[in-house]
Amino acid sequence: MARESQRFENHTKMVPGFHYVGSALLVVLLVWALWRLVTDPSLDHGMMLLLVVFLALLGWYVRIFPLGVQDRVIRLEERLRMERVLPDELRPRIAEFTTSQLIALRFAPDDELPDLARRVLAGELHGRTEIKRAIRTWRADHERI
Repeated sequence: MARESQRFENHTKMVPGFHYVGSALLVVLLVWALWRLVTDPSLDHGMMLLLVVFLALLGWYVRIFPLGVQDRVIRLEERLRMERVLPDELRPRIAEFTTSQLIALRFAPDDELPDLARRVLAGELHGRTEIKRAIRTWRADHERI
């Protein structure tokens, strides 16, 4: 099955079972546990609320920890790509890019990267969204989490 062409408008990844179903079930459990504790205070109902809070924290960290690793990998990949693609005068400045800027620049094709890198280093482009919107030809990343 062919993948949909990736661009700024559709590049975010949502996993329905995790983002919608799991989150909705967790909210229902939280409301139910709070209601049970308020209407019939007991150690069991307090423990149920603690369990739901634990599950919420677990769900948060299960998502955030892999994203942190992914950010580190992207940072390394983009620095290596910049060493190969950027002109000599920009290579010494690769360390000046923030992780957030490198994450946004990963969507730029090799031929657009030098100009975008110059603009980022000059302060013309700041955040991820602004950098991504400046990309003319999107370089898809279908492997991210």
